[in-house]
Amino acid sequence: MATDSRSSVQIEAGAEMNAELSLARECKWYAVLTVPRSEKSAVKHLDLRRIESFLPTYETIQVWKNRQRMKIIHPLFPSYLFVHIHRYERAGVLQSPGVLQIVGTAREPIPLQDSEIEFLRSSCHGKKLEPYRELLVGEKVQIKSGALQGVRGVLVRRNNSLRFVLTLELINQHAAIEVDAEDLEPITF
Repeated sequence: MATDSRSSVQIEAGAEMNAELSLARECKWYAVLTVPRSEKSAVKHLDLRRIESFLPTYETIQVWKNRQRMKIIHPLFPSYLFVHIHRYERAGVLQSPGVLQIVGTAREPIPLQDSEIEFLRSSCHGKKLEPYRELLVGEKVQIKSGALQGVRGVLVRRNNSLRFVLTLELINQHAAIEVDAEDLEPITF
């Protein structure tokens, strides 16, 4: 009799885990437009509401008038952050202070591809990741190996090094990262 109750508890626990996994699959990444210069505050408010958010950042060194150097952390995409939510969690995001809207059409938000967010979140951006404002038309390439395999972007040369530029078309923003030439391949149509 004791084994029957243990097995039913295990079956219930397994069913709960399957339900959680199916809910996790339904979560999608969305771009969120925030009040200018309040991205970090919006992330804190979303964390208080237990909403998974991501604010990609980069560091610069600022030199003040008194020649003091200081590392400053800036958002990679000014006025934007990303949330990983179910469709029914939209109200919680929109009610958070600092959030203006979820990027999309008038009827519904448009999700981003998971590969784009994984590119930004990956540990390989321990290399120098920075905003890229002047996107020139270049060769379209994709990463052919590693954790970011299949991520597409544009190849740009800058200071004798290769730069891979990821474009988030939904919010018309770009990010550049240094990559080795052997990790890239041209996209063939």
